[in-house]
Amino acid sequence: MSAKENKAVVRRVIEEIFNQGNLDAADELIAPDYLQHDPAMPQEVRSPEDYKEFVAAYRAAFPDLHMEIEEQIAQGDFVATRWTRTGTHDGDLMGIAPTGNRVTQPGINISRVSDGKVAETWEGYNPMVTMQQIGVIPHH
Repeated sequence: MSAKENKAVVRRVIEEIFNQGNLDAADELIAPDYLQHDPAMPQEVRSPEDYKEFVAAYRAAFPDLHMEIEEQIAQGDFVATRWTRTGTHDGDLMGIAPTGNRVTQPGINISRVSDGKVAETWEGYNPMVTMQQIGVIPHH
């Protein structure tokens, strides 16, 4: 697939699964042997089913979750996406009770696309930003 087609696949993951909550799109867009590298996650995401659970948990914690794609760069099978995730903490987040606080979290991920599906993702963001904004840890 071309770099342009790979960017479109990653964009669909963000727009359809995260922003619209269409979890079934993971079956079409996430590879069966998917692997997510996210040091902030308590458990690895290793399949379309795991991915659905991961997104469902985030959308439950932030029902108005929105990921804005700021920029995408693609080369070969890899797509780098710079994004800003926003949402209101109105649900449980990994055992943290809802605070009603608004969160703005910038980040970057690098996705490897294979056969029209995202096969692997490396996440790059500072989870402390979210924890500070929901009030779990103090600002400095």
